[in-house]
Amino acid sequence: MKKILALIMAGCMALSLAACSGDTSSAASDASSTTSGATSEASNTETDAVTDIAFVTDVGNIDDQSFNQYTWQGVQDFCEANGLAANYYRPTEDSDAARIEQVDNAVNDGAQVVVMAGYLFASTLYDVQSRYPDIAFLALDVSTDDMKGAAGAGDDADVSEYVTTNTALITYKEEQAGYLAGYAAVADGYTQLGFLGGMAVPAVIRYGYGFVQGAEAAATELGVEGVNIRYWYSGTFEASDEIVSTMDSWYSTGTEVVFACGGQVGNSCAAAAETNNGKMIGVDVDQSNLGDFVVTSAMKALANSVNVALTDCMANDWTWSEVYAGQQSVLGAAEDCVGLPMETSQFTTFTQEQYDTLFQEIVDGTLVVDDSFDQNVTPAVSAITVSYEG
Repeated sequence: MKKILALIMAGCMALSLAACSGDTSSAASDASSTTSGATSEASNTETDAVTDIAFVTDVGNIDDQSFNQYTWQGVQDFCEANGLAANYYRPTEDSDAARIEQVDNAVNDGAQVVVMAGYLFASTLYDVQSRYPDIAFLALDVSTDDMKGAAGAGDDADVSEYVTTNTALITYKEEQAGYLAGYAAVADGYTQLGFLGGMAVPAVIRYGYGFVQGAEAAATELGVEGVNIRYWYSGTFEASDEIVSTMDSWYSTGTEVVFACGGQVGNSCAAAAETNNGKMIGVDVDQSNLGDFVVTSAMKALANSVNVALTDCMANDWTWSEVYAGQQSVLGAAEDCVGLPMETSQFTTFTQEQYDTLFQEIVDGTLVVDDSFDQNVTPAVSAITVSYEG
């Protein structure tokens, strides 16, 4: 499974969390059609393209080196392997109306499955899933809580009230990826760590929660003393001078490596790391392209998760099996859907063998990473110190 991760994730190279970042400029709606590797571009309003599987992007570009690019890559790979036609549809603006318009276009082009990525699609999905009961919808990084919020459902509402059986939601075990990153950082000799979170939303909290657990485990098992983690939520997913300034302060006062987790805040961390000869751990996708200061990245295998889900859908005549229908499936190491990109990581002492052992222990359940996160509850530690700031 780790080999599959390496192959799937080798191209992932950017910053984003839960598809929350991207180009917010207005652009003409377009569709890109792929069948057996051929690609063409056309206006949604004029195209005669036939679509089997559609991907509705956020407002970022399809080559954003983040959620758009690698979700789309998964759709393309699946369609090429199965002789199907894939198209992507880009909203003209960052609004529910624009996203819904592109779903309508995809369905009009014949799509049997419509794929989306990011919690911003919850309202769109809630609208279209009941209007198109014969279309299968796949949403990455959209949770039942996101859907409940979109529906205005009460806390005691049954999931069937806001997620229909033609909808499949996929989220990820970010705590497992965070654990691997935290363990690897300490095992590689770093003792002064930082966790920079964007907004304290569940996915970000899980990354940080796992990161602390991994660092604690490595310090305990390897007998590493003096490990400290500075921990801060910036309160935004946007890059800012304030974040750069804070990271400058961290690096200049001894922080060696920062796990930057939260969309464009990673840009601010990268700028500070480069200026101060510091190190950084990327998030969601392989961010090694940013520079040699990126030690590794805690990743979600977006393309693989698309393949896993679409394989289920096609096997059931373009409907979801009971594994996915009308519910949230949380994918992790066991499905090869989280991990570290060992081929591009800049480790000096942490080895592939150590990584493989950890990964397999998570897969077979020998190692269980606690996922009972809460913004106001922190992991218990004894071998390391965590300094919560802000």
